[in-house]
Amino acid sequence: MANSKPYRISSITEIHRLMRLPKPHHPLISIVDLKGLKNDTGIDSVVFDLYVISMKRGCDGLHYGQQKYDFDEGLMAFLSPGQILRGEENGVPEGLGGWMLFVHPDFLWNTSLAAKIKRYEYFSYAASEALFLSDKEEIVINDLIKNIKAEYYSNMDKFSQDIIISHLETLLKYAERFYQRQFITRKITNHQVLNQVEEILTAYFNNEDLLSDGLPTVAYFADALNISSKYLSSLLKQLTGQTMQQIIHEKLIEKAKEKLSTTRMSVSEIAYHLGFEHPQSFNKLFKSKTKQSPLDFRQSFN
Repeated sequence: MANSKPYRISSITEIHRLMRLPKPHHPLISIVDLKGLKNDTGIDSVVFDLYVISMKRGCDGLHYGQQKYDFDEGLMAFLSPGQILRGEENGVPEGLGGWMLFVHPDFLWNTSLAAKIKRYEYFSYAASEALFLSDKEEIVINDLIKNIKAEYYSNMDKFSQDIIISHLETLLKYAERFYQRQFITRKITNHQVLNQVEEILTAYFNNEDLLSDGLPTVAYFADALNISSKYLSSLLKQLTGQTMQQIIHEKLIEKAKEKLSTTRMSVSEIAYHLGFEHPQSFNKLFKSKTKQSPLDFRQSFN
């Protein structure tokens, strides 16, 4: 019977033990071939205290974040320490291929990636945000993994870590490039997200009960769309050149202008109505966006 509570994995050795693999060649990094792998551990979800990069083919019922995948081409997923990975519903499918690269954070100490790895936002992506690779992109990634494997299985020396880190950093840079491509090529899905953002934003500003809680946050939209805050921010930046906060402020100024030009509400009343606790904050934002104070804007209509 599968465990309901996620199983925590803190070491490379423990991964090999659970997968019934030979001892790892290095205590802080490992590459596992998924072809022929059996999942009979009784564990249906795990939390890794490691970085996990995976390439899977022939996915059937794979869960990544909150989204189920049924995809036969190259599918990449990235997990940072502390994230949950759920397994396939019916065990590992027969046709599953690919690999998983496990990197303990200690392996990155005193290297160029120790701080840089945190800037790759896709490690915080979830839900329907895995990376779908073209055939050419898959070849690029697999060639880099071959280079890492060559070092991993050779006799380790003082150069090994630097060489592996160099290949890993190149892999992460390519992944970033391919994600940017995905934002562009998956236009229908992405523009549906933009439409949904606009609908949620309009409904929020039309709902006085919601506005009493203050301005909406990125997390509010991400939860409503069932995607991660990081992915939503990256998507909006790529498609619109704006952050979620900038989009919220645009909508807010639009509603403020409507109230200033069509009602007799005072500036303070409008500020409170739009979710501001202090009218001064509203005045400051309005002036920074329009180069006019709310009163000057209103007077221009009289």
